[in-house]
Amino acid sequence: MARPIWTGTLSFGLLNVPIRLMSGERRNDIHFRMLDQRNNTPVRYERVNAETGDEVPWKDIVKAFEYQKGSYVVLEEDDIRNAASDAHETVEIDSFVDGSEISPAYFEKPYILLPAKKAEKGYVLLRETLKKTGKVGIARVVIRTKEYLAAVMPQDDALVLNLLRYKSEVVDTEEFELPGKATADYRITPREIEMATDLIESMSAKWKPEDYRDEFREKLRSAIEKRLKSKGVTATVEEDERTPENATTNVVDFMALLKKSIGSKTRTPAAKRAPPAKATSKKTATKKAAAKKTAAKKTSTRKAPAKRRAG
Repeated sequence: MARPIWTGTLSFGLLNVPIRLMSGERRNDIHFRMLDQRNNTPVRYERVNAETGDEVPWKDIVKAFEYQKGSYVVLEEDDIRNAASDAHETVEIDSFVDGSEISPAYFEKPYILLPAKKAEKGYVLLRETLKKTGKVGIARVVIRTKEYLAAVMPQDDALVLNLLRYKSEVVDTEEFELPGKATADYRITPREIEMATDLIESMSAKWKPEDYRDEFREKLRSAIEKRLKSKGVTATVEEDERTPENATTNVVDFMALLKKSIGSKTRTPAAKRAPPAKATSKKTATKKAAAKKTAAKKTSTRKAPAKRRAG
């Protein structure tokens, strides 16, 4: 099983559901290396200083924004990190909208939300309510160092988190000259529409994604295997599929939280892990006690010789 990207919380209203964020896509791309055809030696990409021509080590590379041609402002890693939300391990749902209102152009990348152990109740509660209402949760989530807009929606037994593009990232169709007039203006007759409808209905089928394959990839892999066999070479790939089990859980009164959320119409972020104050205080107290005993022993040791000299 794949490893979670992070373990955190799905938050809506006053309810917090412990979850694991898992990738919802599997990349099957075939990657190529560039070789020098003269001796089949790999060609490297090097980080070269544009002025000196010298290779630049990673430790000397910084990120910068070119605000005008040839002029840059350098950003520190903290600048980029602090630009994102503080809730780095929380899917915070801000509102719920009708799923049909979101254009497919906004969907970018899917993730699967898995409930932590003993957190199934809150997970199923949200999933079934979304199915019943046809709503989608609009949330913000931080993945690595970037904050994304996302949609939380039900899919079979799962809650799927789809990253969304922002409005500024979607090209408006009004920017193009599209045929937007009435069908009669394009000399399309009612009979032609009827025939096209019949054709579509005759070709209609249920959506079965398993019926479609990446034929280009299959043919390319066959070509690679054929080349390997011609040279008497075989290759195997080992994948590490270990999954750490470190999900946290909590037990809550869902009915009370639902009533409170509806009444106040407020949302609280996921509870942060409190620092182990008691453990720290105990350690501090133990150290102080030990220090007092040591000091007492030293004092008694110093006083003893004085008494013997006095006798």
